[in-house]
Amino acid sequence: MTRRHCMNGACATLAALGSLLWTPIAAAAEPAAPEFSQLVGFVRWSGVLVSIGVVVGAMILLRFLHTAVERLGARFAHRRLTFQKVGSFTRFFVYLATAMVVILLSFQVNQTVLALVGGTFAVAVGFAMRDLVAAMLAGVTIMLDRPFQVGDRVQYAGEYGDIQAIGLRSVRMQTLDDNTVTIPNNKVLTDVTSCGNYGALDMQVQVDFHVGTDQDLELAERLITEAILTSRYVYLKKPVVVLVKQVLKDDFVAVHLRGKAYVLDTKYEKAFETDVSKTVLRAFREHRILPPAVLHRSAEVAARPSARRDAGAN
Repeated sequence: MTRRHCMNGACATLAALGSLLWTPIAAAAEPAAPEFSQLVGFVRWSGVLVSIGVVVGAMILLRFLHTAVERLGARFAHRRLTFQKVGSFTRFFVYLATAMVVILLSFQVNQTVLALVGGTFAVAVGFAMRDLVAAMLAGVTIMLDRPFQVGDRVQYAGEYGDIQAIGLRSVRMQTLDDNTVTIPNNKVLTDVTSCGNYGALDMQVQVDFHVGTDQDLELAERLITEAILTSRYVYLKKPVVVLVKQVLKDDFVAVHLRGKAYVLDTKYEKAFETDVSKTVLRAFREHRILPPAVLHRSAEVAARPSARRDAGAN
């Protein structure tokens, strides 16, 4: 009897706990249906059908705009870029106007709808502005830290050229191929950037040559030095150096000669390389200094080291 009484008490306790837990859940779930029905009530279903027609009309208008820009650009080639700019602005205006018309036609505009649209717009703008704000802060850091300056010759992420402008959002670089590269400021701060002159006009340039191991290396070194010193683009106030090193090139041994000198102005970098290379190659041909090649030693020459070792052992 006592056991049955305990079981009844436990069941009553569990029932009480269940009712306590279910009451907040039911209370929270009850307003959901009215809120959903309230949101559905904001939709203007007759306007939705009209909105579909507006979207289809906007798509047709954009296709017509694209065709018109292409034809005008082909007809007036010297104004092609202007037509493309006008087309871009017009396309953006069509997108914006279509979105506004669809919202006004499809929903009953009141404070609740305005709050909903405004909140969504604020979140979208916040996500879109995140990278822009980061780039602007990075631009201020670049101007204060000055890892490079306008006019410097910089190598970044496989691109090599002159810095044309440093803005709050991005850095513009003009490559040697005459391409304009736009780099976000926050990318510049997080990646490695190499600057060749850092505010100076002159810059060190390296010119490489390869000759055979059996050639006159002293003569080759002197010819490279003379070619650099006689170039009209060299900056003579800074030293001229020729480095010599034996390397393995294309599966055979060669001698690598690297001429290092400073050019008067960074804009003459490639002209200086071309001038020195042509002069050195011409001098190598006149003095019969040959490029690397596979050397075939005779059996007599190959036997000399072993003969010397045998003589030393005796």
